[in-house]
Amino acid sequence: MDKITAVIITQDEERNIGRCLESLREVADEVVVVDSGSTDKTEEICHGYGVRFEHHEWAGYSGQKNYANSLATHPWLLSIDADEALSPELRSRLLQMKEAGFDTGTVYSFNRLANYCGRWIRNCGWYPDRCVRLWHAGTATWDGLVHEELRYSKEVRHAVVEGDMWHYSYYTVDEHARRTVKYAAMAGEKAYGQGRRFNGSIGMKVAWTFLRNYLFRLGFMDGKTGYVVCKMSAFYTLIKYAKLRELSEDTH
Repeated sequence: MDKITAVIITQDEERNIGRCLESLREVADEVVVVDSGSTDKTEEICHGYGVRFEHHEWAGYSGQKNYANSLATHPWLLSIDADEALSPELRSRLLQMKEAGFDTGTVYSFNRLANYCGRWIRNCGWYPDRCVRLWHAGTATWDGLVHEELRYSKEVRHAVVEGDMWHYSYYTVDEHARRTVKYAAMAGEKAYGQGRRFNGSIGMKVAWTFLRNYLFRLGFMDGKTGYVVCKMSAFYTLIKYAKLRELSEDTH
């Protein structure tokens, strides 16, 4: 049977971390939590589950996750965020695969199903939001300051594991708005750093983002909540390109 280390980075995750850790029972043979300065009950809850809890100064999303991965003692890494949890179906499938043995040349993706303000979002371009979350140690490292991505050290095959990983994304619209401003601005800075420039119509991009997600990606099927999600995605586009244009104009 293959052994798995689950890796989580945290900061003030008391409302989420217990649910996440509970879902990892039996699937993970070891859980490593790397915390960057929680002031709530995150550490207390983690110790209650018997995890390895380490303090580490914030090193950016990729740096923090790579440090956490380096602490793993088992050959398979399962990367999961504190606000995520394995659904019973996904958990059951992983236990079956673990018993049979994973393929060291394959990286495994999970479908993420988001819970937004208490409602599951199955459209709006949010689902299946497939992410690689399980791989053999040494196969991949995280890269990037925001929306970090995996970089592979060798050619790999990709497989999708049956079942959903639940993502408890936002509890309130206010929380979503605050984080949208933060991450969208970072995305604009990242794009600028990659050499992209922008002086076109931000309004057209915002309108297209909303129409694409609400109509073509069936956001209207998620009712009033879907409308809010699509409006917030358009808001993200507004902030991202406003930041990119601001930086582009500063260079002239």
